[in-house]
Amino acid sequence: MNIPCILIPALVGLICGILGYLLGKMNSKGDDSLALSLQADLDACKANTRNLNAKITSLEADLAAKSKISASAPQSFAAAPTILFDSALAATVYGKKIKENDLKIVEGIGPKIEALFNDAGIKTWHALSEATTDKLQSILDAAGENFAIHNPGTWPKQALLAYQGKWQELKDWQDALDGGKE
Repeated sequence: MNIPCILIPALVGLICGILGYLLGKMNSKGDDSLALSLQADLDACKANTRNLNAKITSLEADLAAKSKISASAPQSFAAAPTILFDSALAATVYGKKIKENDLKIVEGIGPKIEALFNDAGIKTWHALSEATTDKLQSILDAAGENFAIHNPGTWPKQALLAYQGKWQELKDWQDALDGGKE
């Protein structure tokens, strides 16, 4: 029997086994550090969430206090309630920058229809939300056949949601709409 023929494969097998063992040990150490890193990230996210919830609670308390003050103050004139536009929240929901009173945010309204409504005095989400469907349709009909085919049935409600800053509710509803129609 030839000893080198048996010895060489045995040595190669032994070396491969040792290398495999060492590589496995090195990789398992990396997994532990990865798990620790992920746990640290999770803990940081939880702490950030607690901070944000505390800030929300504080802002809600401030808002409640301000609303009590404004409710007790006499109103000298009747005006539409002013709702502050939060562009950051709108951008978060839509993934793009939203300009205040941009009528094109309403599904079914493009630049040409927005121009028609602006010419008719409907320049804000609030004004659009208060317009009747018949009034909107008459503006579209007066502009010609290309505009008369549009159905403004959902536009006032979409504009109201935009005006009220209910961006997620608006986006979810628009995802269910087909070209602005239910």
